Amino acid sequence: MEPLKVGYVGCGFMAQKVHIPNLTMMPEVELVALAEVRSALGRKVQARFRIPRLYRDHLELAADPEIEAVCVSAAFDVQGEIARDLLLAGKHVFMEKPMAVSVAQAERILAAARAGGARLMVGYMKRYDAGNELVKEQIDQFRASGELGPITLVRNHGFCGDWTAGLDAPMDRSDEPMPQSTPQPPAWLPPEQFKPYLGFLQQYTHNINLMRWFTGAGDDVRVRHVDLDADGYTGITILEMGGVRCVLESGSLSYYRWDEHTQVYFRHGWIKTWAPPLLLRNAPAEVEIYRGGEAHSFTRPLPKARWSWSYRRELEHFVRQLRSGEPFRSSGEDTLTDVRLFEEIYRMHLAQRGLLLA
Repeated sequence: MEPLKVGYVGCGFMAQKVHIPNLTMMPEVELVALAEVRSALGRKVQARFRIPRLYRDHLELAADPEIEAVCVSAAFDVQGEIARDLLLAGKHVFMEKPMAVSVAQAERILAAARAGGARLMVGYMKRYDAGNELVKEQIDQFRASGELGPITLVRNHGFCGDWTAGLDAPMDRSDEPMPQSTPQPPAWLPPEQFKPYLGFLQQYTHNINLMRWFTGAGDDVRVRHVDLDADGYTGITILEMGGVRCVLESGSLSYYRWDEHTQVYFRHGWIKTWAPPLLLRNAPAEVEIYRGGEAHSFTRPLPKARWSWSYRRELEHFVRQLRSGEPFRSSGEDTLTDVRLFEEIYRMHLAQRGLLLA
């Protein structure tokens, strides 16, 4: 089969350090074009990765008839609008999370995909971590067999620290100013709260999305309680996912490399997974299974893909599902639930502090 003709929009950190290098190493992909509004930076990145064509912006790239799919990473509040234009042009899109900063924006993006006859996948790389895939498989097996009884609680602890893990991939720079964006926050959100809202959304959308996947809850999720500090970031959020209580513990540390784990409690045991720092290459999540009951045991199973990187695996999934026509594991439609939940979480947080717009 001929390689998928792919374009890329953006030359920022994630583009240069993660996604473009991964794309250039995939034999099933031909990276044929790059779009970057900072022209000098675009030329540097084009030359280093030997990308045939450079466009001034994503609209020029969208007009290229050879391009079948486009990957997008840009400012959190603008990349959804870029994806929307590309989807309207009929290009399949892989984009970094968050898909959108409001439900209204998310719905416009999904409407564009339907209008353009294109497909959208959102980069929730934790769903493609080989260790997390093993956890999901084990959860589904235990629920089907009843061996450990029902799920009683899911807990995700995310005190984030040094996420880059010393990744030493080259990074081209220029003196050109960062592109300006026009944020499109939820209508109810006070302007001064947009920055903390976006910080909480872009960080913890991964964690809530992972718990939704582990529980198989889909859109059957509601926010039960929010207790965040004045920073709008540190605290506890309680959700109900498919009838299961799920707790998110959010916060940060000044350095510690990465303190994130997810634990799924059953009546007679648990499954626990430790997440590696995000940019630690070829290190899947670690897994522990505790079986209680009459006989007690701990096991530490290893995934088959013992040395693999979730960022590479998510792009491989994108290409594979485009070719087969099968659904994406992290589709735009599924992501709409995450956008809804973060609006609900922050509305509850601000209401408790008397900070909502009238």
